[in-house]
Amino acid sequence: MEVHTVTTGAESFTCNVFLVPGERTTLVDTGTYDGVIDEIRDRVDALDAVVLTHQHGDHVDRLSAVSGRFGPEIYAFADHPLRTRAIADGDEIQIGDESFEVVHTPGHADDHVSFVSETTLFAGDVVVHDDGAFDDGSFGRTDMAGQSRETLIESIERLLDRLPETVEHMYSGHGGEFHGDVRTVVERALDRAERREPKYPDK
Repeated sequence: MEVHTVTTGAESFTCNVFLVPGERTTLVDTGTYDGVIDEIRDRVDALDAVVLTHQHGDHVDRLSAVSGRFGPEIYAFADHPLRTRAIADGDEIQIGDESFEVVHTPGHADDHVSFVSETTLFAGDVVVHDDGAFDDGSFGRTDMAGQSRETLIESIERLLDRLPETVEHMYSGHGGEFHGDVRTVVERALDRAERREPKYPDK
C-alpha cells in the first residue's frame, strides 16, 4: 500500500498526516499544516475520504479547509459538525485499497480510534515508534485533563489482541513511520506504559 506523509514540509507543530491513494483515496487526520491541501493536490486529483483518529486540535485543525476543497466523506468516532459517517469499534472501513478494522483506543483521548488491516496499523497517538520521550516503542501522553494512563493501557492491550501477526507497517500521529515487527514495538510501548512512570518527567 502506498502511503505519503504530507506534513513533512511543516515548520510548526502538527501531527503526521497520511495520504493513501487507491480505490478509496483517503487522508488519515488533517493536521495543522497550511500547505496540506497543496501537498494533496500534488499527488492526487480527488480525495474520497478523511478518517480521524481523534479530534485533538493538532489532528483536525485543517479539516474544514480539506473538506471545503475536496468534499470527502468524513469518518469520525465522536460527533463533529463536518462528520458525514460515524464509526464505531469493530467497524470495517476502506483506506486506499485495503480494508481496516476500527479499534476504539481511548486513554489519550476518549474518542481515539486506531485502524488495523492485515498489513498496516494507523495508530494515531495511542502507540508511537519514536517521539522524543522513548525510541522504538512509546505511547500517547496521559498527563492532561481528560486523559487516563489506565485506560490507555487497556487500549494498547485491546490493540494487541486485534493486531494480525502479518502487520509490518505502522504510521503514528507523531514520530517516524515504522516498517518491520510492529507487534514487538506495540508490546514495548505497553511495557513502558505499565511502569506508570511519567512520560515527560521534567514537564
